[in-house]
Amino acid sequence: MDAQGRGRADDVDPADQWVLNPNTGEYELRLAPSAAQSSVPGPRGSGGRGTAGAAGARRTTPARRPGATAPGDETPAPRRRATAPADAAASRRGRRPAPKKAKGKKVLMWTGGSLAFVLIGASGAAYLYYEHLNGNITSVSDDGAGTGGFSKDRAINILLVGTDKRTGKGNEGYGDKNSAGHADTTLVLHVSKDRTNATVLSIPRDLITDIPDCPTTQEDGSEKVIPGTQRTRFNNSLGQEDRTPSCTMRTITELTGLKMDHFMVADFNAVKTLTSAVGGVDVCLAKDIKDPDSKLDLPKGEHTIEGEEALAFVRTRHSVGFGGDLSRIELQQQFLGSMLRKLKSNDTLTSPSKMIKLAEAGTKALTVDSQISTIKKLADLGAELGKFDTKNLTFATVPVVDNPAEKVKATVVLKEPQAQQLFAMVRDDVSLSDVKQQKKKEKAAEAARLKGTKAPASEVRVRILNGGAVAGSAQETLSWLQVQEGVTKSENAGNAEQPLAKTTLEYGPDEADQARRLAEIMGLSGAALKPGKSVTNSQGVPAMTLTLGKDFEGAGVPLTTPAKVPEDVQKATADKVECAK
Repeated sequence: MDAQGRGRADDVDPADQWVLNPNTGEYELRLAPSAAQSSVPGPRGSGGRGTAGAAGARRTTPARRPGATAPGDETPAPRRRATAPADAAASRRGRRPAPKKAKGKKVLMWTGGSLAFVLIGASGAAYLYYEHLNGNITSVSDDGAGTGGFSKDRAINILLVGTDKRTGKGNEGYGDKNSAGHADTTLVLHVSKDRTNATVLSIPRDLITDIPDCPTTQEDGSEKVIPGTQRTRFNNSLGQEDRTPSCTMRTITELTGLKMDHFMVADFNAVKTLTSAVGGVDVCLAKDIKDPDSKLDLPKGEHTIEGEEALAFVRTRHSVGFGGDLSRIELQQQFLGSMLRKLKSNDTLTSPSKMIKLAEAGTKALTVDSQISTIKKLADLGAELGKFDTKNLTFATVPVVDNPAEKVKATVVLKEPQAQQLFAMVRDDVSLSDVKQQKKKEKAAEAARLKGTKAPASEVRVRILNGGAVAGSAQETLSWLQVQEGVTKSENAGNAEQPLAKTTLEYGPDEADQARRLAEIMGLSGAALKPGKSVTNSQGVPAMTLTLGKDFEGAGVPLTTPAKVPEDVQKATADKVECAK
């Protein structure tokens, strides 16, 4: 830990100063009776650690007295008197109080790739330690590429990037010296709106894609637009040509249609420090692995790895599977699943020593977007990410095939239509695991709307509104329905009063057979059908109302989201122990 602002007790581990009071069930700061002041680290100054990941200068937090607040900071909780040994003994004189059941373990928690911190106590020393952790955090702007921050009432999307940057302490000795790095490992974490499940999409680094123009905030506060690149490797979206994580965010959005809420970037050193902080991660090998490139040398069987060995494990690829990046992705998914189980285990969550070491390692190892640049904001995010069960966390790799334009296969391209189907499932919050997204009654009702007789296309009467689709979509759909599908009793009713995210078809009680026919023609799901009332059309006759939402992609393009994961999509759940092959 950095020695700045600590006073003279440099060798004191903050975790050793917190002990469990058996009478209250709470952790308390235990100082020596003669201590004049706390030896818990204070805020870091401007001379702190350099940047981590691929981006920007460190945000620094000026020192200030306990209890004072800076603009935008959360108001600190009132300080509680720490119980020293002598005080505790005096309080027990006369009678011995019965032990109380713990009200809940106030520990620091890390989960789902994000930090969630809860102060162990509210003393002045704890406040200083809170400020110390804030000073550890490196943050850079998302340059408007994100949503502006997660919300508790909708799904959450987080970009997780492992960079192969070769600069900075702990990153020396791995390949090209002074390399700005790339988006070497890229994961998109999607947490469902109801927080029952989550999906992690792995994006192959050698995927050929387009990188859009990237407005980027410079160190002096000015903005520079980094020109986009067509048909290039995905990993060039970070580090190269001074691209920051916000550029990777934009690339992900263009590729998948998913807009990111936040990003977190880790370098080589992060893997080493985080695995050591939790006491190692359990892995399993189905065969001996000896990779001279990554320096991994492990016999088959189960192992607990940390530090340099853990880094070698996630970097190895020549000795697993087919020896390429896709095989390495599967290995990394197994590693992350195991690490998540370790992070959420009681051995970690009930150990103040481990949690404080993890807090130190986590805040120093990651670069995050400026929307989550404080412990409080990370805690709020972590509380949401900690709600799903690991059995409902599914890892999946974006479906790809070898680039047909290459004689010597070095890159990959999207495998269609599987890739678009997978992206649509994540965008529409459909779980890749077996967890149910809606109540059985609601799903049964939606399915029932599609069952029954269907009216002839010539008898379907419908008004078409544009409710957020591309301009001209209503007229395009009208022409397609009339000319190609025989829905002659249709008309263009202009623009809807309010835009809709999804296309809907509202119909009256006696129009269900017409609704089923139009749903079949349009490729609408039962969820898109909205029983309601009909509206009089321009001929004075009752008609249904079809409102084309932002999800509408063109006449004849089905709007039904797949209910099952496409074939050939590699996936695994985080609760299962897998042995690398």
